[in-house]
Parts: sequence; C-alpha cells; structure tokens
Amino acid sequence: MALIGKNIEFAAGLLRQNQLVAIPTETVYGLAGNALNDRAVASIFEVKQRPFFDPLILHVAGIDQVEAYALWHDERLKRLAEAIWPGPLTVLLPKKGNVPDLVTAGSELVAIRIPDQALTLELLKLLDFPLAAPSANPFGYISPTSAYHVDKQLGEKISYILNGGECRVGLESTIVGVEAGELCVYRLGGLSVDDIARITGPVKLMLNLSGDPKAPGQLKSHYAPRKRIFLEKEGLQFPEQDTIVGYLSFGKENEALKHTPNITYNLSESGDLKEASANLFKYLRLLDESAAHYIVTDFLPDEGLGMAINDRLRRAMAR
Repeated sequence: MALIGKNIEFAAGLLRQNQLVAIPTETVYGLAGNALNDRAVASIFEVKQRPFFDPLILHVAGIDQVEAYALWHDERLKRLAEAIWPGPLTVLLPKKGNVPDLVTAGSELVAIRIPDQALTLELLKLLDFPLAAPSANPFGYISPTSAYHVDKQLGEKISYILNGGECRVGLESTIVGVEAGELCVYRLGGLSVDDIARITGPVKLMLNLSGDPKAPGQLKSHYAPRKRIFLEKEGLQFPEQDTIVGYLSFGKENEALKHTPNITYNLSESGDLKEASANLFKYLRLLDESAAHYIVTDFLPDEGLGMAINDRLRRAMAR
C-alpha cells in the first residue's frame, strides 16, 4: 500500500520526478501529477483507467498564476474566481500553448481552480508547475474523501498520499464557463448556483449527461458504487427473503419505506445540505462495502447543494 503522511517536501520531490501523489482538497482527494508533463498526465489516465476524452483540472496556488496557462476572456469569470478562490470553483478558460492537449482532451478550453486546503496550497507553492488532479479513485467509482479511501483503491499504484484528513465539502468543485455570451454551469458541485448568481448575475445550466463531456465530471454514468441504486418512489419489491437493503436517507426517515433487515446511513438527520454533501460519498462507499444487496435512496430537495447531490445520485444510478 502507499505511504501516507503530511510531508509536503517529500510530495513535491516525487511530483518533480513526474510521479503521482494523492492530494487532499476541500472537495475530494485528487490524483495529482505535473500538468505540463505528458508522461505524468498519461500516468494519471493509466492509474485511474480514465478515458482520454475526459479532461482534467489544473490546480494552481494563486489567481496570479492563471494567466501563465489561460486567458481571462470574460470579466464575470474573473470576478467570480476572485470572490470564491480558494474554494470549490473551477473555471473554463481558453488555454495557452504550454498546456498539453492531453490535459484538455483536445479542447481549446482548460479547467483551472485553487483548492481550499492548507497542505495542498503549501505544496502548490513549492512547485513551478500546476497539478492536474482528477479524483483519486478508479474511473467511474465513488470519489474518495479520506486518505484511507485512496489507499484502499489506488494504494498499490502510487507512492504517496498526502493526508489532510476528511474533506469538509465532499462534492467536486462546480465548473463554470461561458458559451454564446452566457455564463454556464457545466458541473454542479460544492458551490451552489445561487451563490454564483449573487456574484455574477444570471447563470445557465449546461449539464451534460452523454458520452461527450465538455468539462470534467459530465459523463452520464459516474461516481457509482458497484451495487445498484434504486429510488424509494419506485415502490420496489425485493423477492428474496433474505435480501438486505442499504438505505441512504436524509432528514426524518420514512418508517413505511424501511426494510428489515436493513443497513441505514442518514446523510443529515437535521436536513442540513452541507452536512449531507460532506457525507454523500463516504456513506455510499460504506453501503457499497456492507452486506447490503441493493442501495435505496431518494432525491434531496432540489435547491442549493441539494442540486449537486441529486446530480451525483442520477449519475450513480445511470447504467
């Protein structure tokens, strides 16, 4: 398994040698490599078994570094970044020639963000290159929110995991760009659409549910456990007498929908969407590793972070 620790100098040394390091962020753990080195970037795709048509996100230490790799082509995006960074926001910008096409899957746009995690920010400040860092998990599986999750899935394939504890947001960053003059959200995430609109004005949702992503995290089937997920409202009948159901609930549980025997995890008993987002991937993973045969859940209120949680559930159910 991988070595786990908090030594950012050691992590920086490995990254300078074009090796991969798992890094913590406020959203999820990332599988990081030198974004300007084709060999390192190719290793990310290889270790994750990620298709090359799915682009990666560049992580930088400060907003002043963005212009080394991309162009601020819209004042609203820069204003949004200045207000949110470091934080769970990724912006899509026209890339410069030093960004490998492998990073952007051939697109002329590159996704960039500044993570809000102290260890990783210090690491980025030690490097003279940005880090490409998709989630540190096998492609399509539940995103990792702790060093333990990374080690269990990729520990035999990478040298080091920088341990920043559990991720406090628990959902990937929200991705925002501009299309036909309109500000667009391409991926829902840890920054709500309402929070964006308060800074920039009107925002359009452009959520891809196909096999041709314009931005990371847009594939129809993604973030999925190995076990099938069903919605409560489908009125499921499990014929097997000994079927165990994993129940992912939110707020006050519906007693009529409980199944015995069952395994229950409540995203937030108080109905707090921030708490629910922080727990989503962790509880999906626990249910996937449990004795449950199926996972049953329902959508959360489709507002604020609930929109991003519902987006992840829809992609996790798509097969």
